[in-house]
Amino acid sequence: MNDISTINLFLEAGLVVKSVMVILILISLFSWIIIFERYFFYRKIKSLNIEFENKFWSGEDLNNLFNEVKDNDLILFGSSSVFRNAFKEFNRLKSDDNVTELDLEGINRSMRVAIARDEEDMNKHLPFLANAGSVSPYIGLFGTVWGIMTSFQGLSDATQATINAVAPGISEALVATAMGLFAAIPAVVAYNRFASQSDSISQATTIFAEELASIFYRQVLKNKK
Repeated sequence: MNDISTINLFLEAGLVVKSVMVILILISLFSWIIIFERYFFYRKIKSLNIEFENKFWSGEDLNNLFNEVKDNDLILFGSSSVFRNAFKEFNRLKSDDNVTELDLEGINRSMRVAIARDEEDMNKHLPFLANAGSVSPYIGLFGTVWGIMTSFQGLSDATQATINAVAPGISEALVATAMGLFAAIPAVVAYNRFASQSDSISQATTIFAEELASIFYRQVLKNKK
């Protein structure tokens, strides 16, 4: 009996099972690339938000803070992006002598646009992880079923059916299932983790936007008195 190793099982597998294994390897590879990219992305976003909000609530002049972020697209995300959009609208209202409730709503609208744009960026690539987590086990199962069918079909040509005759074929088929789970489990765990982080960041940004809107509303109404 040949040495049963993962590499040997792959090399000795049929074309369909080999194709399934290659597909699962590619899915797993792309999943891990996305996992590392999203991990560092979310870590950077949380760090930028904390740094900006510490500056904002430290009492720094808002005009100076706006000048720091208005032209720096590299750090504009979350709270800083919301602040820039809202402050632009706030400056427009300050020069308007006839401010209505509709004009004040423009501040909220500009912040909602910034939050929606950030949510789109944060959710980038997450659908791939969701699909990889749900589809990979079925792809692996397909390879397993096909491999087992091929193994039993081969018994029709054998003079004697023994476990030694079918074990290699069944083993290579089961590797497809194992690879499907190997691709799916990290993708599912990462998707749930990143989706939770995205919701948490969006919620924190929304709270900051509401507090910022209150500050601007009071300032605009004060300037009109």
